[in-house]
Amino acid sequence: MSPEQNGGTAAPRTLADDLRARDDSALAELLRIRPDLLSPVPNDLTQLATRAGTRASVVRAVERLDRFALQTAEAVAVAPDPCPYETLLGLLRGDPDRVEGPGDPARHVAGELPRALRTLRAQALLWGGDDRLRLVRTARELLTPSPSAPSPTGLGPTLAEATSGMSPGRLQDILANAGLGPTHDPVSALAALTDLFTDRARMAGLLDEAPPESLLMLDKLRWGPPYGSVHADRPSPPVTWLLDRALLVRSSARTVVLPREVALHLRAGRAHRDVEPVPPPLMPRREHPPETVDATAAGQVLSALGTLEDLLADWESDPPSVLRSGGLGVRDLKRTAVVLDVPEPVAAFWIELAYAAGLLAPDGEADEVYAPTPAYDDWLRRPTHERWAHIVVRWLTGTRVPALVGARDAKGRALAALGQGLDRGLTADVRRRTLTLLTTLAPGAVPAQHSVLARLRWEHPLRGGSAPPPGTETPPPAGASEEPVPADMRTQLAESVLHEAELLGLTGRGALASYARVLLSTEAGAGARTASEVAALEATASEAAALLAPLLPEPLDHILLQADLTAVAPGPLERPLAAMLNVLADVESKGGATVYRFTPGSVRRALDAGRTASDVHAFLAAHSRTPVPQPLSYLVDDVARRHGRLRVGAASSYVRCDDEALLNEIMADKRSAALRPRQLAPTVLASPLPPDQLLAKLREMGYAPAAESAEGDVMIARADVRRTPPRSAPDPVPDGPPVPDTALLTAAVRAIRAGDHAATAEHKPRQPSGRAPRPRSQGGEPPRTTSADTIATMQSAVLSGDAVWIGYVNADGAASQRVIAPVRVEGGFVTAYDHTADEVRTYPLHRITGAAELADN
Repeated sequence: MSPEQNGGTAAPRTLADDLRARDDSALAELLRIRPDLLSPVPNDLTQLATRAGTRASVVRAVERLDRFALQTAEAVAVAPDPCPYETLLGLLRGDPDRVEGPGDPARHVAGELPRALRTLRAQALLWGGDDRLRLVRTARELLTPSPSAPSPTGLGPTLAEATSGMSPGRLQDILANAGLGPTHDPVSALAALTDLFTDRARMAGLLDEAPPESLLMLDKLRWGPPYGSVHADRPSPPVTWLLDRALLVRSSARTVVLPREVALHLRAGRAHRDVEPVPPPLMPRREHPPETVDATAAGQVLSALGTLEDLLADWESDPPSVLRSGGLGVRDLKRTAVVLDVPEPVAAFWIELAYAAGLLAPDGEADEVYAPTPAYDDWLRRPTHERWAHIVVRWLTGTRVPALVGARDAKGRALAALGQGLDRGLTADVRRRTLTLLTTLAPGAVPAQHSVLARLRWEHPLRGGSAPPPGTETPPPAGASEEPVPADMRTQLAESVLHEAELLGLTGRGALASYARVLLSTEAGAGARTASEVAALEATASEAAALLAPLLPEPLDHILLQADLTAVAPGPLERPLAAMLNVLADVESKGGATVYRFTPGSVRRALDAGRTASDVHAFLAAHSRTPVPQPLSYLVDDVARRHGRLRVGAASSYVRCDDEALLNEIMADKRSAALRPRQLAPTVLASPLPPDQLLAKLREMGYAPAAESAEGDVMIARADVRRTPPRSAPDPVPDGPPVPDTALLTAAVRAIRAGDHAATAEHKPRQPSGRAPRPRSQGGEPPRTTSADTIATMQSAVLSGDAVWIGYVNADGAASQRVIAPVRVEGGFVTAYDHTADEVRTYPLHRITGAAELADN
């Protein structure tokens, strides 16, 4: 027997009785594990047991079982009801005389089975003592094999279920073929066959007589599925031999089924082909020095923040439109991927991360676009490590899945970035659990991805995707580092987590960074929904960011100018320097150092933004650790000399220039045909193109025109900085109700106990004088008495100090029952200590439907 026994107490007859025998801590644990049972708070334990047996709640609880607890529940479902502990142990481990090799997982079954039973009992899926284990009825219906819903065990119906409807004469023929004597009725015939099939020695003797072809057929059906097809009229001789002895039973004209008792004999008593009592180990693939991991991860942090800044800087000047159906268009996603120089799936990740962090949002205008929010400006002003902590917290608690961008929904529509349909409730749990598994490895160890996925499948085999059929998993080939896994949602999420964690700097070279271990050391995270939980997670993230800060290089105030018209930033730059350099030069490459290239177009961009040649020379001289190369000085002066000689204004548009030869050159250029120029005066050309298009065409032709206002002044071409109105970050989509805190659990257990006491306590039925006796309330129904009897009962209880059972209807019309100790009755109200609410309350007498004294015992 298991170590868990009932200690001599009376065996519970129902789940409600089993719950009554549990202490308050066990009830609180049940409500914590299954918070859906708490909304609303059950009136009593009977209602709690009823709610725990509803299909939706049971399915949710079963989905959160680990592999061995689920296999234990499946074994109980195919066992006799109720199931003794030893029978269950045999179904999981096999026959006692079965030889267990050193690598056989069945060796751990006996040690792990008590834990699995505790898990099932804690979730109210299993009740009863170890001699009478029972599954909740709904759970048994879900896990019992049926033709429409086969069990993962691969077992079929019992012999009694398979032969239901079989004629008594046919049963007697089967007995004779199996070497058994005749019986008087079908019940005893089935009992005799069942005894034969469950007797290992007699069953082995019967199978020794079977033709080899019959044994081969049984072997094919042994591990499931238990159904096979046969010819309706003339089955083959091997099938006939099996049908004549009920080793196979017809379930339809062309289908036969292997009875459960026969399958268990063929399996040496095991319900599952592969039992998994212990989780698969997390295997390291390689190891790096922890210092290398931290340095690599810190470098990736800078890259991540820089990518977000590039994204939002691009969108603040050129915001993409919001699709009519919501989300970002494919064309805008492609353009953003080019700007960031990353693949489209990675661009979708950065876009979704900025959205989840509240840094960008739709602006809500008539022509709606996506643009940075005011929170982006606040985020930019924070130190580097604090900016990282902010986005990591939003990523850990978020539920949107960027990896789904481009996939199809149930209606065949493509899922767009920033659109609907990307939320998955289990995302936050998978992210946190995946990273938490990495903390179990030594610092610097890189896990094998297939071992991480296998561990996640063991912990929740039904949540987020079905587990692969037993025996179909293939180990990784020799020399390979990864294993192909089923493409279910949980697997897709876990793979995305490992990739995104590398992008965010939580891991470096595949190993978890030291500062990230601090972030994962607290229980807050995936379940952080309330303000206090989010604050706790942010505090932990601040601690991790403080450990990250020393690993980040200090921003530099200088660059290195080179003679090939490039500048090298040997590290991150101070924000004003980086902003000016992004205007004056184009980024050529990024990495540990950023290379900028000066071109005529980039210098003209700075002049269009209002800088002068002297401003540019002064900036370069002030921030370069090397002398300003002569070619760069010549480039700046040459562009400045030509900048503004041509002036473009609005007529539709015109070109004005004091140099007549320059205008004649434009008129003679064949490339100007698209401009359709017309000379109005020696120094003025007109064009039907809008000014912005005319400016772009002239710049493509190699000129440096400048826009001018109606007064003739040069207009500074500075991009407008687009901001949305204040917006809050999107709320994660919860995966079920939140986990209740300790205070709520304590109050709920107290209320349920008091309500159960009110519903089950014996009371003294009051016999009103001159009236027919009222029937005593049955089944926990509230008492019903007249107003005079109610007042008399209350007044008597005030004098005696006894507790009273009452029925009460509140202002919303909701009926309940309570146990109160009346203190005072006056003015149409009764003041009493309410055992259900654990406080003194005042109740209007007209809302009390009845009262009864509790029995003395």
